[in-house]
Amino acid sequence: MDLWNWDFAFEVFPVILQAMWTTLAATVVAFAFAMILGLFLAVMRRSTFKPLAWTIIGISEFIRATPPLVQLFFVFYVLPFWGVSLSPFVAGVLALGIHYSTYCAEIYRSGIESVPRGQWEAATALNFTRRKKWTSIILPQAIPPIIPMLGNYLISMFKETPLLSAIMVVEMLQTAKIVGSASFRYLEPFTIVGILFLLLSYPSALLIKKLENKLNRRKIGKTKGKSNGKGVAA
Repeated sequence: MDLWNWDFAFEVFPVILQAMWTTLAATVVAFAFAMILGLFLAVMRRSTFKPLAWTIIGISEFIRATPPLVQLFFVFYVLPFWGVSLSPFVAGVLALGIHYSTYCAEIYRSGIESVPRGQWEAATALNFTRRKKWTSIILPQAIPPIIPMLGNYLISMFKETPLLSAIMVVEMLQTAKIVGSASFRYLEPFTIVGILFLLLSYPSALLIKKLENKLNRRKIGKTKGKSNGKGVAA
């Protein structure tokens, strides 16, 4: 038997490529959920009602301290005992989204805390409602600088989607396992999966790095502009 069979590789490639869309869909949906829930956690953590703030902190720390695979099994296998039965895809998206939402919350928190205190005071002085203060003043300044960091977690989540194969989500890795068990050839399908992950994640990482450099240059330009303005005024 040849170590590598090109005919077999070309035969199974379309099958694995089709499963790639399940991987991408799980990543996009889970990350969208993580961003929304993460923002909610970050805002609730700043609540003046201390029991709520400490509860959010405790839950976030617990989720970050436990493996995502354990959380995945809990959502898929334990929740049905409480009357909540979810499909493998929904359970996987929910588990990954909740896990990564705690990391997104930390990123949001760093962005929110970077907003100058004067902006908060100005919004209060202008008698903005709490909702308008967040949507019009705080978040537009807090979110753009943290986009590259959020993008890094998007790539990390993409590379962790093979965990979903543990609950029978037929993504790329699970498809490769099925192909391998049926043909007793694992080299070609697993290699194709690895190449597809590389082709999708590496360009994304370069794009995020480019975006980060662009934002940094813009930030430096604004800082210089303010410094020059002060110098002229003086």
